[in-house]
Amino acid sequence: MADPLLVLNDICLVRNRRHILENVSCHINPAEILTLIGPNGAGKTSLLKVALGLMKADSGKVVRSENLRIGYMPQKLIIDRTFPLSVARFMRLTGHYSEMQMQQALDEVGAGRMLNASLANLSGGELQRVLLGRALLRRPQLLVLDEPVQGVDVQGQVELFKLIGRLRDNFGCAVLMVSHDLHLVMAATDRVICLNQHICCTGTPAAVQRDEQFLKLFGPAILPHLAVYSHDVQHQHGSCPNQGCSCPLGEGGADV
Repeated sequence: MADPLLVLNDICLVRNRRHILENVSCHINPAEILTLIGPNGAGKTSLLKVALGLMKADSGKVVRSENLRIGYMPQKLIIDRTFPLSVARFMRLTGHYSEMQMQQALDEVGAGRMLNASLANLSGGELQRVLLGRALLRRPQLLVLDEPVQGVDVQGQVELFKLIGRLRDNFGCAVLMVSHDLHLVMAATDRVICLNQHICCTGTPAAVQRDEQFLKLFGPAILPHLAVYSHDVQHQHGSCPNQGCSCPLGEGGADV
């Protein structure tokens, strides 16, 4: 098995005498989609920033593979709508890219017609696609996405998660992602880390949704939204006809 692209060992982060991260250790493998979930204030974005070198941990170690190319999609982009910034100019802010390179990146994310559009006039879904296209410009080995479907309606979220999966398959890159959208992200990831300052649990989506620590953190109310992803492919969504079904509820699983 190939060595991990990124390893975090015993990361601790303290701000204003408050522990943001406590002894967090994790890794991401090549071509893997790894998703961080957890409540607000759990330290998810802080962990991404430590991994990227944007924030220095108080203790612990970050190990990146040599010459690792990373594409980063931040959580929020606040745009002054009076500032005349085109998509093309925005994409060149972090590097000298040709029009062909920018066009190819936008084409990959379904935003090919937006190169000369005003950034301030984009919808929420369009803006997220542009941000994702910008992250692809370096042809990254690792895509780091902080709340990539933020501000997008449910159908748009489904489409973006599918797109992220296709990008992983097409480019062979790994994806490290933060998400609050538990009912959708569980179908779009290979492995999950449930974070609340420390790692509560980790594993495949199916394993994590049954973990006692996960249930304590999110409560049983979330299970109807996750049950569909544990069904056998022959099950009928909406209700589970098999008496011995191993899904979290066994009956009444909601389709998404």
